[in-house]
Amino acid sequence: MTLIACTLKWAESNYMKPDISIIILNYNAEAFIRDCLQSIREQQGLTIQTIVVDNLSSDNSVAMIKKEFPEVIQVQRNTSVGFSAGNNAGLPKATSDMILFLNPDTKFLNPGDLKECVDKYKITPLIGVLTCRIELALTKQIDETCHRGFPTPWAAFTYFSGLARMFPNTKLFGQYLLSYLDYTTEHDIDAAGGMFMLVSRKVGNQIKWWDEDYPLYGEDIDFNYRIKEAGLRVVYWPKVTVMHYKGVSTGFSKHSRKVTTASKATTNRVKSWSIQAMELFYKKHYQKKYPFFINWMVSAGIAVMRYKRVKSL
Repeated sequence: MTLIACTLKWAESNYMKPDISIIILNYNAEAFIRDCLQSIREQQGLTIQTIVVDNLSSDNSVAMIKKEFPEVIQVQRNTSVGFSAGNNAGLPKATSDMILFLNPDTKFLNPGDLKECVDKYKITPLIGVLTCRIELALTKQIDETCHRGFPTPWAAFTYFSGLARMFPNTKLFGQYLLSYLDYTTEHDIDAAGGMFMLVSRKVGNQIKWWDEDYPLYGEDIDFNYRIKEAGLRVVYWPKVTVMHYKGVSTGFSKHSRKVTTASKATTNRVKSWSIQAMELFYKKHYQKKYPFFINWMVSAGIAVMRYKRVKSL
């Protein structure tokens, strides 16, 4: 190899690698992903590679991105199914050692936010995932799903029975959303939401990235569960706030029903997937840990929820 070739190879490995690769999974989110990409473009202090994986959108988002954000790498899938599979599809294009999984209906508020998150990740010991404070764009309240506990049988019972809402500040009843912890302070949580998850390539490779058994919902909880099982931390860091419209592509969130781009058929399909995710997560991670009668009660509870959601279709 010539001296020039060696020099070019060294330069490529040391100077052309971005500080962070952002993977965004898009499905008919044209009205929102424009603001998201613009807020990324405005970030300062680091080099950014942005990858948008399109889940067979029928709107104009692919063409819009190509025209208005030519620096963005687009990956086209031939299906609209799969949050996990969609995120995994972006990984072969990602060249940074730091990966941010970001929803298309989010946006940064300040130009230094992303660098602060990357810097924080790098100095935090034993970190697996970092998330920030996610606020609902329409209400300015915290998106509680960015600050989750694991859905153990007890945590799920207190949440779906309403006890968690009645006694949110107690550890006994507030485990599902960890609502007894202070949203204004940094601390470890069980699970960050898939709308903003910062992770290193080393950690992602260690846990083998996203589990594609999940079509939609539950995959972020599973991801974080495997992070914890690996002895690593999931850190909630509220110094940075990111806005989130929440559910604009699915229509499943009450917070964004007035602005959602989802059809009724899409929302109905998502409701079914949400129940499937509950069953799948429990079978993968909890079924062998609990006695038969607990497993039976969990199955019965999921069956009731399925009936209610199917009835509402």
